[in-house]
Amino acid sequence: MVLLVEDTRALAETYQAYLAPQGWTVRAVETSAAAKAAFEQAAPAVVVLDVNLPDGNGLDLLRWIKARDVPCEVVVITGTASINMAVESMREGAFDFVMKPFSADRLRVTLRNAIDRQMLTNRLEALGEEMDGNRFEGMIGRSFAMQTVYRILRNAAPTNATVFITGESGTGKELCAHALHSLSRRAMGPLISINCAAIPSGMLESEIFGHSRGAFTGALSDRRGAVLSADGGTLFLDEVCEMDLDLQSKMLRVLQEKTVQRVGEDTPQPVDVRIVCATNRDPEEEVAAGRFREDLYYRLHVVPVELPPLRERDDDVLLIAREFLKMYSSEDGKRFRGFTRACEDALLAYSWPGNIRQLQNTVRRAVVLNDAEFMEADMLPLTRPQPQQSLVSDAAQIPSGLDAPEGPAAGGASPQAGALQSARSSPSAEVRQASAATPVAPPNDAPAAAGGIEPLETVIRSTIERAVALCDGNIPRAANALKVSPSTLYRRIQMWGQDGEDDDPQDLSNT
Repeated sequence: MVLLVEDTRALAETYQAYLAPQGWTVRAVETSAAAKAAFEQAAPAVVVLDVNLPDGNGLDLLRWIKARDVPCEVVVITGTASINMAVESMREGAFDFVMKPFSADRLRVTLRNAIDRQMLTNRLEALGEEMDGNRFEGMIGRSFAMQTVYRILRNAAPTNATVFITGESGTGKELCAHALHSLSRRAMGPLISINCAAIPSGMLESEIFGHSRGAFTGALSDRRGAVLSADGGTLFLDEVCEMDLDLQSKMLRVLQEKTVQRVGEDTPQPVDVRIVCATNRDPEEEVAAGRFREDLYYRLHVVPVELPPLRERDDDVLLIAREFLKMYSSEDGKRFRGFTRACEDALLAYSWPGNIRQLQNTVRRAVVLNDAEFMEADMLPLTRPQPQQSLVSDAAQIPSGLDAPEGPAAGGASPQAGALQSARSSPSAEVRQASAATPVAPPNDAPAAAGGIEPLETVIRSTIERAVALCDGNIPRAANALKVSPSTLYRRIQMWGQDGEDDDPQDLSNT
C-alpha cells in the first residue's frame, strides 16, 4: 500500500491518477494526525509525504515514522525545496526527495525503486534470521528437531502441495501455517483460518463453504465462506479431524475438482486455494476408527510436518522464554532483563505439558506479579511440583545467555537454589538419581538379548551414566563431553528416576 500525505486535494487526486495504472493501492490523507492514524491500521510499503501540512511539518512526521522502526520507505515531496531541506530529509531517513511539479513517470519510477528496496530489505532480514538459526518466520528455536521443521517448511512453501501439520496443543501449528503462506507464491493473497473445533457443527458447513440468502432459516444474506474468501491464497483448517464426515466429503470435492458449492446453490464455483491443515490428534488413528475419511486423509497428507513438543526441544525453552520476558517486560514497564541460572534450570527441568502456550502464560503471569532485574525460580507459577530438582550439580557451569546471578538477589533462597546447594555438597547425587530406575547395563557374560545385542535405550543409558560418573556427577561437563545439551541429560535422568522410583538407588561411581 502507498500512503499519500498531501493537503491539496487536487494534487492528491492527480497523484492517485498517476499511480492507478500500476495497480498499487493508494490511500490519501491530508494531515499528519490522519497519517499516524493510518499507521495504526496498517503499515504502508511507501509513504509519499508533503513537507507542508496543516497540522505540522512533514519532516516531523518522517522522524515519527523512523523512530518507530516501521518497515516502509518515505519519499518527501515539496514545492518550496532547498538544498538544506533535501539534505535534512535524507539525513532523517527519507528514500528520495522530489521537487514539485513532477511527471507521472518520475513518481512511478521513484515509488517502484522504493518498493523494490523495501522488498530487498525484508528479504535480507529474513535471510539473516535464517542464517542465525534461532528464528524462522516468527518461530524460535535452534534444536535439531526445529531445524528439521524449518527445512521442510522452506522446501514446501513455494509449491501448491497440501501440508498436514501434527503436534500437541500449543506447539505452534498456526505459526507453521503462516510461515507456509508468507513464503509461498500466494503471499499477496489472503490467508483464511478456520478452527473446526471452535465452531458448532451445524454452522461449520456455512463457515467453510458459504451459503446463499434464504438457504436456511436465519440466512438473511449471502455468505462467501472460507474457501471462496481464500481464493488465490491459503486456507488453514485447524483441528481438521473435528470435521464431520459429510463436510469431509465436500472438502474432498474441493480438492479434486477445484470447485466449491455453497449451501443453497446448485452451481459450483471455481476456486484456486491451497489447503494447509492441522490437528493435535493422531490422524491415522482417526482413519482407523472411521472418524476421518481415508481418501481425504491421503489427499491432505502430501507433505507431513510434525511439530515436536517443547520438552523435546533441548534448550529452545530458554530462547523462547527470554523472548517472552523481553516482550512482556517492555509492555508492562518492568525491569526484567533476564533469568537467574536457578530459574533457567527450573525452566529446563519442567515438562511443559501445555508447550509454548503454557510457557508464554507462565512468563506473562510472572512478569505481571513481580518486578526485579532478574527473574527468580520462585517467581515462576509452575502448575505442578517438579521432581529431582537436585539434578543440577553446578549451576555456575551451565551456559547462559546472560551474566545473571546464581540465586536470589535478596531475601531467602528459592527451592531450586536449595536443591542446587544440596547437589553441590554431594557430587554423586545426580548419579544416584539416575541409577534409581534399573540396574546398570548387564555384564559381558550376561547379554541383555540373544546374540549379545543390547536394546538401544540400554546402550544410551549406560553411556550417559558412565559419562556422568567419570565427570564426578557434573552433568554439564558430561553433556559437553557427549556433545549434547545439558537439558537432554537432565530430562533423561529425570525420566529414569520417575520410572524406577520404587527401586533401590545405586551409586554408579562404584560400577
